Amino acid sequence: MLGFLKRPVVVTADINLNVVVLTAVGLLSRLWQLAYPRAVVFDEVYYGQYISFYMKRIFFLDGSGPPFGHMLLALGGYLGGFDGNFLWNRIGAEYSSNVPVWSLRLLPALTGALLVPMAYQILLELGFSHCTATGAALLMLIENALITQSRLMLLESVLIFFNLLAVLSYLKFSNSQKQRPFSLSWWFWLTLTGVACSCAVGVKYVGVCTYLLVLAVAGVHAWHLIGDRTLSHVRVLCHLLARAAALLVVPALMYLLFFYVHLILVYRSGPHDQIMSSAFQASLEGGLARITQGQPLEVAYGSQVTLKNVFGKPVPCWLHSHQSTYPMIYENGRGSSHQQQVTCYPFKDVNNWWIVKDPGRHQLVVSNPPRPVRHGDVVQLVHGMTTRFLNTHDVAAPLSPHSQEVSCYVDYNISMPSQNLWRLDIVNRESDTEVWKTILSEVRLVHVNTSAVLKWRMLTVRSDDSEHKYSSSPLDWITLDTSIAYWLHPRTSAQIHLLGNVVIWASASLATLVYALLFLWYLLRRRRSIHDLPEDSWLRWVLAGALCAGGWAVNYLPFFLMEKTLFLYHYLPALTFQILLLPVVLQHISDHLCRPPLLRSLFSGLVVAWYSCACHVFNTLRPLTYGDRSLSPSELKALRWKDSWDILIRKS
Repeated sequence: MLGFLKRPVVVTADINLNVVVLTAVGLLSRLWQLAYPRAVVFDEVYYGQYISFYMKRIFFLDGSGPPFGHMLLALGGYLGGFDGNFLWNRIGAEYSSNVPVWSLRLLPALTGALLVPMAYQILLELGFSHCTATGAALLMLIENALITQSRLMLLESVLIFFNLLAVLSYLKFSNSQKQRPFSLSWWFWLTLTGVACSCAVGVKYVGVCTYLLVLAVAGVHAWHLIGDRTLSHVRVLCHLLARAAALLVVPALMYLLFFYVHLILVYRSGPHDQIMSSAFQASLEGGLARITQGQPLEVAYGSQVTLKNVFGKPVPCWLHSHQSTYPMIYENGRGSSHQQQVTCYPFKDVNNWWIVKDPGRHQLVVSNPPRPVRHGDVVQLVHGMTTRFLNTHDVAAPLSPHSQEVSCYVDYNISMPSQNLWRLDIVNRESDTEVWKTILSEVRLVHVNTSAVLKWRMLTVRSDDSEHKYSSSPLDWITLDTSIAYWLHPRTSAQIHLLGNVVIWASASLATLVYALLFLWYLLRRRRSIHDLPEDSWLRWVLAGALCAGGWAVNYLPFFLMEKTLFLYHYLPALTFQILLLPVVLQHISDHLCRPPLLRSLFSGLVVAWYSCACHVFNTLRPLTYGDRSLSPSELKALRWKDSWDILIRKS
């Protein structure tokens, strides 16, 4: 029984030294002097405030993206012992001693470093040579913009990591499908694909683009699987159910889990409360729950209430009035009632309070015992500060001429009597006799005289339409005709810029064009039954294009439809897929278009020279990537990408 103890336990493992070396140099490029500069760099001022909220357990909701990425950054702060006490109000501000800068920047740096070996692994899984895979990893290693973005407390490198992890996992799953379907490794890679996709969406909403790409490729493969007559009907059904569970159900559950964990972590009231419903605000510690503690659960005649518009656009707001009156004549020549203004106000204010009055009684206080207000009751609303009644009449509203003006009635002793009776309609009632509940009830106020329903609209909304000086358009990204000054040293000329390696960017765009032209050429010739490529090479070429060229397209083209402010770093997820495609095109040209030995040798020499140029540009732009040394004015001018391109040509 214990015979195995008589022999040594031997464990064998295959270690790919290429992966080890690429991982090591990737870590070195991203982790070197990671805590420098010890100052707030560009969008760190944006993400840092959310990390502080997590550390203090203060509720927030970032409208620009899901919470998973913020939680990952906050994890670094938690592991570093950050207490959240830092004022994130200025780019360039020096970090105080309690801020663990290295720890906060660690996760983006690690994910950025792992892009290097992942690029190598993806091309291997696609069936390309070790030389081609190493070339892709080298490009990922020396791309200056990727290095800069991954060395800061930002989310682009995390997003790209999960994008590539989803692609790599699916390729490993697909290759396992050919050998050992339903094995442990098969299930692992399939499930990891779904997990990585959900994490990508959880970091930023644009992660859904890569998710849809993976789903499309998986859908095509599943369609071919259905047509495989060697598989039984039960076997095919099991394959489809497994894919649906891993690629649809798991991502959906994980996406919900991100928000569940987020709400568990941030349970205290904060500045973002007002965008949520009153019921949710009441569940937070120290906020509305503190105010409503001990208050009646039902609205009675004489109650003082605030009414919040649950469908407020562009922001939630409260029914509000003040002493000011509508102008006699508007700028467009229309007249008004000159009554007291009623509007929707997005901030908590004393002028938001109203008293619910019984039209048949004069008292404005709650009786003993209280008389609850029920669905269908006719009420009057009295403005608490001015004691005037909420009113409407047949006068055009200031912003919506086809609607009636809402006001607080001022008696000018003219032939315009008040019309201040409103019928209460509880929208989410369970019965027609339901009582108006505080916080929980959603109500409509229907004007008795005209049957009009009260709607709210703000007169003006302040918005900043000024364009950010570093904003750019998607067309600027292709030509790299833009950059971002991330950080400037306050005393020296050292600085950090988001600036791409022009050789890599230009070559990647050219490779995408070459791939598209070659693909169309081969497709047309195959239509004429002319097969230039062996079938396995053709399938490999198509899959590489679907994932790499397709990955670039789905992560780039949607930005043309977006109206938000865009920056150069938005292009980085698309760029990584282009970088993967570039060595693929180079190997294809070498293997299939440069078949004579002399021509192939010449092409290989050109590729080596091209890689040398990319390395030279990386080294030229290195001072702006790491910001670790001062630069003279002439050096700064020369480091502009167009000038560096000229320098490269002269030195070559």
